[in-house]
Amino acid sequence: MQVSDVKVFGVIGAGQMGSGIAQVAAATGYKVLLVDVSKDLVDKAKGKIGSILQKQVDKGKLTAEARAALLDNIEPAGDFRAFDKVDIAVEAATENTETKLKLFHAVDEVLPKHAILASNTSSISITKLAASTRRPDQVIGMHFMNPVPLMKLVEIVRGLQTSNATYELTVDLARKLGKTIITSRDQPGFIVNRMLIPFLNEACFALQEGLGTLEDIDQGAKLGLNHPMGPFELADLVGNDTLLFIAEVLHREFGDDKYRPATLLRNVVAAGWMGRKTGRGFYKYDDKGQKIGSSFDQ
Repeated sequence: MQVSDVKVFGVIGAGQMGSGIAQVAAATGYKVLLVDVSKDLVDKAKGKIGSILQKQVDKGKLTAEARAALLDNIEPAGDFRAFDKVDIAVEAATENTETKLKLFHAVDEVLPKHAILASNTSSISITKLAASTRRPDQVIGMHFMNPVPLMKLVEIVRGLQTSNATYELTVDLARKLGKTIITSRDQPGFIVNRMLIPFLNEACFALQEGLGTLEDIDQGAKLGLNHPMGPFELADLVGNDTLLFIAEVLHREFGDDKYRPATLLRNVVAAGWMGRKTGRGFYKYDDKGQKIGSSFDQ
């Protein structure tokens, strides 16, 4: 199969990442089948994409016709049965190993024999996911960055079983989506999160130890390290539960205490402060997702 043979995208998970992947694929001209645990969630996700695109139309950055064409390319699917005509399926479900293994097994049963099965996982072994399918050589990691429509990078991860043909087609496809590619071996955290998670976790240790305030640490990263966002702003965007999960994966798989999650991070997650998606993380957010203050202000 060549990249020109790919006509239909399947996206599993209609959350922030899945919706972003669906939007980018649809904007490139692909028909996209978007599925989640309920069609209602998918309909809401498509409506949110429409609202985001309408803002671009209002600003003159997108035509109304282009918005309509993009939305027409996204088809909400009730379940995996619709994936029998999909050429590549990208899984973007919650970062949980057992959940992903179950999804891979179920989707593998439905996909055509030629189809590629990719995961947007940021830390889970592609080799392990591939082993749960009947097409291990056609399984690959396709890790998009958040937010998908704006971030240019896609991290391609080869499992032990991933064939050269699958790798080359996935690289070509990602480039067709307008992305820049890096390739990682299948090790915990891959390239990006292997560097990022210890940085975010160390910021949690610094706050936990009273080295500086939340705002001081974020400002230090932005103005001292030239980062566009501070570590706590980024943690809230990524999701503190996701951050903790990846930190635990790194700690468990490498067995090195430098990866141990900070107690503060564990407590923030235990409190239900997952970040922007829940309206509260290290910061508090209004209904529009705008930051309105620190969660630690008394």
